[in-house]
Amino acid sequence: MNFEFITDPAGFGLSEGWLHVAFDSPYWQILLAGLLNTLKVALPALLLATLLGLFIGLGQLATHPLLKALCRGYVNLFRNVPLLLLLLAIYFAITQFLPIASQALSFGDTVFLSKSGLAVPSFSEIPTRGRFAIEGGWVLSPEYLAVLLALVVYTAAFVAEVVRAGIQAVKPGMRQGALALGLNNRQLNRHVVLPLALRVMVPSLSNQYLNLLKNASLGVAVGYPELVSVANTAINQSGKAVECVLIILFTYALLSAVAAGLMNMLNTRVNRGAL
Repeated sequence: MNFEFITDPAGFGLSEGWLHVAFDSPYWQILLAGLLNTLKVALPALLLATLLGLFIGLGQLATHPLLKALCRGYVNLFRNVPLLLLLLAIYFAITQFLPIASQALSFGDTVFLSKSGLAVPSFSEIPTRGRFAIEGGWVLSPEYLAVLLALVVYTAAFVAEVVRAGIQAVKPGMRQGALALGLNNRQLNRHVVLPLALRVMVPSLSNQYLNLLKNASLGVAVGYPELVSVANTAINQSGKAVECVLIILFTYALLSAVAAGLMNMLNTRVNRGAL
């Protein structure tokens, strides 16, 4: 077993990514591009899942019966649907039901959605509708959109339950004491309920964020060139199955360790002064 092959030309490129690679790029550069693609989808998904989960978690505690029922139904549905099935359903919906690029759905004449993906303005260009395709701007591929949406929708259901449980864990006496001091509901939630709920939520959120990071590897199912997908192609090209698998294992272990360390720092911060 040796890793000298990582400096050899890989013989294949990637369809998308932050790092430009070509057929003569070495294996290490191709694998790095795959890692960056993993982060490209995982980090935005983490942020969006947190925001959506926060909204749905609060909605489960709402007094409005319809909003409460909808949020509860969302959680019950997506917590019980396999992520891979959800990913495939979203991908097939994008590629089957959206119009072709020349007939793309337009949002304000600057954003276009079609089977070819989502075209949005870049720093220097605004996408325009061409004769056969959308020209200019940034184009998010259907594979990227499917992985992103699946991770967000799925993880948000679990984040919502963490938010609900964290808020309900705040003792009624804390709320009553804050109201007795003259705080209104907005101040109560901002300065008392949420800071106390975070002490309960952060450890559970750490698990969900780690799961999201690892679940990004399912992009291989729809052809998104993330780390596992790139490594599979590298195995076929080089025949170095053991070495490539070890690279994947080490990389995900390192990413998980970094993520866990950051969440531990956040947990220490929010629990500062706790009894």
